[in-house]
Amino acid sequence: MRRSRLVDASPVFYGWIILFVSALGSIMTSPGQTYAVSVFIDSFMVDLGLSRSTISTLYTAGTLTASFALPWVGRQFDLRGARLTMTVISLLLGLSCLYMSFVRDAVMLGIGFCALRLLGQGSLSLVSKNTVNQWWVRRRGMAMGIVGLSGALLGSSGFPNLINSLIPPFGWRVTYQLLGALLLLVMVPLSWILVRDRPEDYGQQPDGYTPRLYDTLTASASGQEAIWTLREALRTPVFWIVSAGLAAMSMLNTGLTFHIFSIFKDSGLSATLAASVFVPIGVAGALVQLASGVLVDRMPLRFMLALTLCLEAVILFMAPVLTSANMAMVLGVLMGVQGGIELLVASVVWAKFYGRAHMGAISGLASTICVGASALGPMPFGIARDLLGSYVAMLQGFSVLPLCLALICLVFCRPPCYEKGNA
Repeated sequence: MRRSRLVDASPVFYGWIILFVSALGSIMTSPGQTYAVSVFIDSFMVDLGLSRSTISTLYTAGTLTASFALPWVGRQFDLRGARLTMTVISLLLGLSCLYMSFVRDAVMLGIGFCALRLLGQGSLSLVSKNTVNQWWVRRRGMAMGIVGLSGALLGSSGFPNLINSLIPPFGWRVTYQLLGALLLLVMVPLSWILVRDRPEDYGQQPDGYTPRLYDTLTASASGQEAIWTLREALRTPVFWIVSAGLAAMSMLNTGLTFHIFSIFKDSGLSATLAASVFVPIGVAGALVQLASGVLVDRMPLRFMLALTLCLEAVILFMAPVLTSANMAMVLGVLMGVQGGIELLVASVVWAKFYGRAHMGAISGLASTICVGASALGPMPFGIARDLLGSYVAMLQGFSVLPLCLALICLVFCRPPCYEKGNA
C-alpha cells in the first residue's frame, strides 16, 4: 500500500483527477497526429524543396519505424506505472517539437516524423488511455467518452486551426517551438504532480466503489474481470480480427488526412475550407464519443466496429468527388462520427476483453499493428497523386476493404471467454 497526501486529500474519487490529466494527454498527442502534421506539409515542400511523394514516403518510414517500439512502451507502462511513463513521454514529445523547428533536409525531417509519431500518436496516446483504463472498469465507456470528447473538441478540431493560424504570422518553425513549450510547461509538470498508478495501490477501487461493494460486483460472472497475458491473448481469433479492422481504418484515415489539403485543392476548394472541415470532424467526433461511451458498456463491440468500418467506406468514396463547401462539411461530419466510434472502440476493447493485469503489453502490440498500418497510408496516396494526377482511383478502390472487414467482424468478432481453457 502506498500513501499519497494528494489522493487522500482529494474531495472526489481520484479517478476524476486521472480522467482530467488523461484527457489533457489525449489533446497533447496532437503534434504527433496526422491532422496536425498535414497542416505543415505545404511549408515543408516550399522551405525544404521536397516533393509531396517524398514527404509522404518519409512520413511512412518514420511512422513504421516508430511503431516497433510501442510493445516496449506498453511493457514499461505495466512495469513502471502511469506517472513515470506519462511524464517521460511528454518531456520527449516536447523536445521533439523543438527539434522539428531546426529541420533542414529530408533526413532530419524523417527523424522528426519518427519521433513525433512514436511519442505523440503512439506512446502518449497509449499511456493516456491505459491510465484511464486502470482507474475505471465498470464505467470505462463513460470515462473514455469524456476523454474522447475533450480530444475531439480541443485536439482534432482545435489544433489544425490553431496551427493554420500560427504559421502565416510566425512561420512553421516558431509554431513548432510553441507546441514544444506547451508540452514542456503544461503536460510534463501536470503528469508528474497529479498522475498516480493503480487505484488499489492507494487503498481505492476502480470507479470509486468501496472495497466491499467492488468485491460484491466482481463476485458475479457478469462483473468478473478477465486476466490474460499477451501470449494468451494472441491465441484468440478476436485479437486479430479487431486488430485488422482497426489497422485498416488507421491506414486509410491517415492517408486521407495526410493529403486532405491536396484533395480539397484538386476539387477546387481552398486550404482554409480544408482546415475548417476539422471543426465538424471534432464536434461530431466529440458528441459521438460521448454517446458511444454510454453505449459501449451496453452494446456488443462487434456492432460498433462494423458500423465504423461501413462509414469508412462511404468517406473514402465521397472524399475525392467533393463539389461544394456543403459537401465538404458533410464529409467532415461523417469523418467525425466514424472517427469517434473508432477511437472509443480502440480505447476500451483490449482492457474490456483481456483485463488490466497485462493491458500495457497487449495494447502496446495492438498499437504497433495500428501505427504500422497507418504508415502505409500516406505513401501510396501521394505516389498515386503524382502518377495519376488524381486521388479518385486510389480512394474509391480502397473503399471495398472496410466493407469486407465489417462483414467479417459481424460474423466472427466474439468476445474471448474469461476461462482460458475454453478460449
